[in-house]
Amino acid sequence: MKMPDCMNYIQITEPGGPEVLKLAHAPVPEPGEREVLIKVHAAGVNRPDVIQRMGNYPMKPGMSSVPGLEVAGKVIRVGASVTGFKVGDNVCALTNGGGYAEYCAVVESQVLPIPDGLDMIHAAAIPETFFTVWANLFELGHARKGSTVLIHGGTSGIGTTALMLCKAFGIKAYATAGSQEKCEQIRALGGKAINYRDADFAQVIAQDTQNKGVDVILDIMGGSYFESNVNSLARRGRLVIIGFLGGSHIEHFNLLALAEKQATVTGSMMRSRSEEEKAEIARALTKHIWPLLDNGGCAPIIDRVFPLAEAPRAHQRMEQGEHIGKIVLEVL
Repeated sequence: MKMPDCMNYIQITEPGGPEVLKLAHAPVPEPGEREVLIKVHAAGVNRPDVIQRMGNYPMKPGMSSVPGLEVAGKVIRVGASVTGFKVGDNVCALTNGGGYAEYCAVVESQVLPIPDGLDMIHAAAIPETFFTVWANLFELGHARKGSTVLIHGGTSGIGTTALMLCKAFGIKAYATAGSQEKCEQIRALGGKAINYRDADFAQVIAQDTQNKGVDVILDIMGGSYFESNVNSLARRGRLVIIGFLGGSHIEHFNLLALAEKQATVTGSMMRSRSEEEKAEIARALTKHIWPLLDNGGCAPIIDRVFPLAEAPRAHQRMEQGEHIGKIVLEVL
């Protein structure tokens, strides 16, 4: 297949606001031996992209400076050792960066077939969120049928995905949000909504669970919610921290509260996980989640779609905090 020499992509010209995202040109990447080259049709927008744009994301050697952690498109080239995909396959993929571009090379183990019935826009909204929710809520958090969980940011891409999977697996879910509209969306997805502007979520959890607490908390806030989160945990509960919108430091916390509950505090960042870890998550998604998606369940909720060149507007939308579900860039 004849390839152009250059492609459009979004460059972070310097750390800063959405305006530092500029359309630029670069050579089309060559796939490595174990990589597939994807002609990108759409790319998901995620909070780590915003953090990277601001210069606050820890970048390890080998990570792409181009933002974009998930894509959907068509395979147009494969490396010599690739066996699971061929030219012409429609796929979605968890990238190691580089998604805001017309072409993206991704290691085969992080590529998955697009679920039946989903278009490229919806498929691009799957990888980063589903990898994150599965790895943190189900693997680190050990959420299972009959568990009770609390999800902060219930209408974000992570939150809506977590709520849908909780409903699918028989898990009772509480979720926080900051408006009536967002609380209605949480209820529509099967969760119990807590408007944090009107109520203290720890008090609501205590009342609703007869002071027992919840088994797992999936937290995007970090420091500002830490004490209330620990207070909301059940005995032997698990607090899984995946974001730091409320800061990454905690002052004057009494550790006895953790010891008394035999609680576990953990967390992770998807981009810093090893290739082997990501491959293992991909296998778990194929086994447990892809059948749901293939049958029409748990499809991502799309908030807005922007053209690639309007990446700054997409980031503005995310930072305003008004979105419900996923923001996606359309590349084609």
